[in-house]
Amino acid sequence: MLHGLPRKIRTAFLLQTLLASLAALLGGYLVLLVVKFGLVNTVLQEEAAHYWELHAASPAQPPPNTRHLRGYLLETGGSPLNLPPPLRALQPGFHDLREAGQLVLVDQSPAGRLYLVFLRSQAQWLAFWFGVVPVLLVLLAIYGASWLTYRASHRAVSPLVWLARRVSQWDPRYPDASELAPARLPADVQGEVRQLAAALHGMAGRIGDQVVRERNFTRDASHELRTPLTVIRMACEMAIDAGEEAGPVLQRSLLRIQRAGRDMEALIDALLILAREANIEPQSEWVDVGDVVRREAASAEVGLAGRPLELRLHINAPCLLRVPPQVLHVVVGNLLRNACNYTDAGHVEVEVEADRLVVRDTGIGMSPEALSRVFEPFFRAVPERREGHGLGMPIVHRLCERFGWKIELESEPERGTTATVRFA
Repeated sequence: MLHGLPRKIRTAFLLQTLLASLAALLGGYLVLLVVKFGLVNTVLQEEAAHYWELHAASPAQPPPNTRHLRGYLLETGGSPLNLPPPLRALQPGFHDLREAGQLVLVDQSPAGRLYLVFLRSQAQWLAFWFGVVPVLLVLLAIYGASWLTYRASHRAVSPLVWLARRVSQWDPRYPDASELAPARLPADVQGEVRQLAAALHGMAGRIGDQVVRERNFTRDASHELRTPLTVIRMACEMAIDAGEEAGPVLQRSLLRIQRAGRDMEALIDALLILAREANIEPQSEWVDVGDVVRREAASAEVGLAGRPLELRLHINAPCLLRVPPQVLHVVVGNLLRNACNYTDAGHVEVEVEADRLVVRDTGIGMSPEALSRVFEPFFRAVPERREGHGLGMPIVHRLCERFGWKIELESEPERGTTATVRFA
């Protein structure tokens, strides 16, 4: 994901800011409670203690009466009717009279009860300055620090994001690393990111050169092989036409040479298709998979003479594909040859359905380890066998990928192998 790192950083800072804000708000709420029920209560208790000291020295001392504090004294044995109605039923202790807008401390002593009334509005004002204002300042500090830290982090990762975006736009077949050349890098790409860009630039250049060399070699080699193959095929056809009186052994040999030449020409055409760009469509035509299977089966049966191996064909449904014919011949031919080469006795079945081709044999099979490596170039499941060089299945796999087909292999040792090519 291109923007995964910036999104993660942004999310982390948002969560950090949110948690810090919740902590600050909770702290502010606790401060409000402390101011209302702690600070005011403590102040009123100190005022009550001070008043009783004055009252002990002079019983005529009146209760406190200031702008913010109003006091009432109910002497022992006195009538509570002289008190304001909200205070008459109060017991000793601290009380919050929301409807009256008052905070009241009732203090009991042998001389009577002292009622100290503090206005809730004044308590709220104190709570605002001692609770809300500090919380707001803390939140502003948190938001400012988070924003500055986020901007610094964003500037730190922006070169890496730029590099990731450029690399994601590369064509895997031809990675264009020209923007990663040292002279074209932005000024803010420094340090480890610059080293990484230089390494990617060099790697992409080597990959591009290697791809070009591979395609050029495949194209040139395939082109150069056509000339001797054409000569061999024409000479073989002339020998077959002129050798009507030749013995059956010579005739069979000439026919095998002719079929091998045609197979090689089909393989060269398939390699040329693989060497082309993926966006260049090869020349295609409608091909009946059943016809290709019959032709490749006829070629395979020539090599089965004298072997206890039966080749069975089941064309269950017509299957038409618009592809280069030689591609289908290479795919079917390789699958058939592999099945026949690795089956000493029993049978090889070929089934054609409307959307798939299945080649099933009763041969030696493969272990799970060999099955996982069967599409690797030059890998051979049984190295001691002389058949093949380990290139047939990799070529089949690449051709299937080129045309959007899916090849699946199932195999068990000593029980055979099943190859399925799904065309849809």
